[in-house]
Amino acid sequence: MELLKRSLITSLFVLALSSVYCNAQNTASKPNIIIFMADDMGYQDAGFTGATDILTPNLDKIAASGAIFTHGYANHSFCAPSRAALLSGRYPYRFGFETNPAYDPANPNLGISKSEKLFPERLQEVGYKTGAIGKWHLGAAEDFHPNNRGFDYFYGFLGGGHDYFRIDMTKPVWEAYLQGLVRNKRPADFEGYLTTALSHDAVNFVNENKNNPFFLYLAYNAPHMPLQAPKEDIERYAHIKNKKRQVYGAMIDVMDRGIGEVMNALKKNDIYENTLVFFLSDNGGPIGSTKQPTKGNGSSNKPFRGGKGNFYDGGVHVPFIASWPAQIPANTVIEYPVNSLDIARTAVAVAGANANTSPQMEGVDLIPFASGKDKGAPHQFIYWRGGNGKNWAILASDKMKSVNDKDSNKPELYYLPDDASEAKDLMSKHPERAEVLYKSWTEWNKNNIPCNMLGYKDYHKKRDQFYEGALPKNPQKVKKQKHE
Repeated sequence: MELLKRSLITSLFVLALSSVYCNAQNTASKPNIIIFMADDMGYQDAGFTGATDILTPNLDKIAASGAIFTHGYANHSFCAPSRAALLSGRYPYRFGFETNPAYDPANPNLGISKSEKLFPERLQEVGYKTGAIGKWHLGAAEDFHPNNRGFDYFYGFLGGGHDYFRIDMTKPVWEAYLQGLVRNKRPADFEGYLTTALSHDAVNFVNENKNNPFFLYLAYNAPHMPLQAPKEDIERYAHIKNKKRQVYGAMIDVMDRGIGEVMNALKKNDIYENTLVFFLSDNGGPIGSTKQPTKGNGSSNKPFRGGKGNFYDGGVHVPFIASWPAQIPANTVIEYPVNSLDIARTAVAVAGANANTSPQMEGVDLIPFASGKDKGAPHQFIYWRGGNGKNWAILASDKMKSVNDKDSNKPELYYLPDDASEAKDLMSKHPERAEVLYKSWTEWNKNNIPCNMLGYKDYHKKRDQFYEGALPKNPQKVKKQKHE
């Protein structure tokens, strides 16, 4: 009898150990996931998209090792809504996030909806360590802090931009470009050049989490304004005569070198083969206009029309690549349209997390397409919206696109394979096709809600007016209030 008891205990112990081992094996086999995001980078400013005057050898290696999505799109034409789409895995118009929130840590309502479940939280539920480094721009109040929205670790800044060389808390700068950085929930700083500091922090994150599956969101603010780079890097681009593009090129170069350092850390830790890496820009590069000729940052969106703020391809068609040596064959090219919602959906799929808990994610898993298992189109349509629906765009899988951009304010129709620059409006030739596209957009738009925030410029104006109105016009005549 005693022998039987011992045998049963031993069996149970072995089963328990086996279960722990299997769970450890399952966790270990999960791929690491990294998203590198550039800020305001033009489409033609990487080697793999055609740049010849700016060097991006590390991005080019990533592109060659995996898949280039020749028609990869951001889900909005400027910063914060694009990031809200990426991290929620949902069109940001579903939850009223259609503008750039102002930097205001005192406002508990100025950020991404608290009802949204960001996809890093879904990864945490299946054992991932999650880190965000760099630009946040989804709200500066406590409820919106990355550590409260699915990230175990955060190092960066909460606003929409930052000076690349300094912190100066003595100077009140609009939108906090000189504000201190944050490491988790404590004040932090940086030494040297900000882009390099972010890259080094990312390398540390990889080294510290090499033994468990991790997700890293490295959101550079490069090459967003202000145009700043180390002197020696600017000098390396002396061959570029345009002074803006010269500094811009140096900013891209330093970012590319940082990405290379992170990729080398994967290789040194023997986790390169099983790491899924994405790179994209949050939107197209800003360009000058007749009204604002100095607006641009030196970027090139060629061969596309428009830039940041436009729903023409120059504003939303971005460099977009993926690498996962264990799953994606080298030198893969995907020509069907995809968008940044798909990155979130792919990450959740490969991690074995749940995309269907409320609110349900959108987008598609790109791995079957990038691996060659699925030869079809990932999307029938991709949609954009601005100005509470006043401006919009829709792109079909055959690359017929209808757009009502803010710069034209009228519906137009383009066939991108023949007209990448959107110069030949086909509206009068194919009104029936335009009608089909618009009906699809209208049906999709029924599930969106109005924008629930003021843009940062309007917000600052309203806030200033409030404080001005709150002060007495004649403080000498204000009666002292009794305190009980």
